[in-house]
Amino acid sequence: MLSPEIIEKYEMTIGIECHVQLATKTKLFSGADNDARDAEPNTKVSPIDWALPGMLPVLNERAVKLAVRLGLAMDSEINLVSRFDRKHYFYPDLPSGYQRTQMYHPIIGAGSIEVRDENGEPIKVRIEHAHLEEDAGKQTHFNDYSLVDLNRAGTPLVEVVSMPDIHSAIVARNFCQELWRLATFSGASFGDLYHGNIRFDINISAAPKGSSKLGTRVEIKNLNSFKSIEATAHYEFARHIELIESGKGGEIIQETRGWDDAKQKTLSQRSKAEAADYRYMPDPNVPPLVLSKNFVDSIKESMPIMPSQYRRLWDKLSLDSGVVETLLNDANKAKILTATLTESNVEIAKTVANWLSGILSADENANLDLSKVSIESLSELAKMVLNHELNSTAGKTILLELWKTEDSPRKIAEELNLLQVNDDSALETIVDEVLSMPAATQAISDIKNGELKAIGFLVGQVMKKSAGKANPAKVQEIIKSKLQ
Repeated sequence: MLSPEIIEKYEMTIGIECHVQLATKTKLFSGADNDARDAEPNTKVSPIDWALPGMLPVLNERAVKLAVRLGLAMDSEINLVSRFDRKHYFYPDLPSGYQRTQMYHPIIGAGSIEVRDENGEPIKVRIEHAHLEEDAGKQTHFNDYSLVDLNRAGTPLVEVVSMPDIHSAIVARNFCQELWRLATFSGASFGDLYHGNIRFDINISAAPKGSSKLGTRVEIKNLNSFKSIEATAHYEFARHIELIESGKGGEIIQETRGWDDAKQKTLSQRSKAEAADYRYMPDPNVPPLVLSKNFVDSIKESMPIMPSQYRRLWDKLSLDSGVVETLLNDANKAKILTATLTESNVEIAKTVANWLSGILSADENANLDLSKVSIESLSELAKMVLNHELNSTAGKTILLELWKTEDSPRKIAEELNLLQVNDDSALETIVDEVLSMPAATQAISDIKNGELKAIGFLVGQVMKKSAGKANPAKVQEIIKSKLQ
């Protein structure tokens, strides 16, 4: 195991390639269904995907629009003229023997994504470019044979290529998470990580700090969780350092590796190919893609609110950073909070924010349809809690009841007998009963001697007698006034 002193001698450098599956109904160059989830193998395929002779591709306009949306979300330049090339493969999951991609003239140019480092400080990670391309199929390997499923072949992707601006595992994770947010908030992708809608490739190297030369780069492919991205970066960085420190010449092989989540380690897959190995050539069957400035401007005008804009809108709420990041993992929750802030005051919005990031983000409530509860109901419930008509526990109980009935929060509170007792005379009666109890004698004495912590015992007794409906803040005030 490496000591912290040895690790500190080296700098990690990471560049990330992200494959974003676009949210289209059909494939990039054919009319085949783009939704292959749970489909039988080789049933979402057209003659174009099979690459049969004479089958000419037709570019999907919707895919182009979504690619532009993603480019704008990354604050990238949109190239009005782009071209497709053929990248030649020797794999059976592409019957044509090549992949249509944009090697030399991509649709999306330079941009940047701002993320936070481990200290919460902002860092800009530059985007080198992003290009449209078709996905390959899927191979399943067995002991003595392999099967090929072409359902995924031709799926429209945007491959986002970052500059090597990342120098920690946490920043790598945060970058990937923010890119996922941009892809989903913009509507460019459904972002279903489980089904591979977005997949990350990490290119990582280690070099002595202060060195002008990067170490040998290794690529780890097809990561589909933010946790695995961070774990992969930590493991691979340590593996490189161990090789360098072993005294065997520091021979790190430039290769492609995969992440074994069960073993928490990377495994070698194949040697890393260079651009020349793919024999790129212009695709003669796909004409240049020429966009007008009006086309791009119309998409820009229709862009929804992006995560960075939400952060600025929520500044006045002074939310914990963890709450903000949780809310930004779900565009619907971000919209609800912003609408609440627009229609209500800051305190109401802050209460709703804590519900959205807490109880409504818990695993058992993950599938609740947030559209079924109105902003008005959430605001009314928050106001009742803030006005001490309900305690926080009752507020959370009623919150979940909103999905079971169309009744208002107040009506639910009345039916469940959860409204707090705020009437001074009623509370004084209960307090007098508690103060006259023999068990209260010691607490009363302690309070009169300046040990105010003892008041908690008396408040607890009042809450017990009131079946939890007494307003504890008012109870405490009444007890203090009676014992002065």
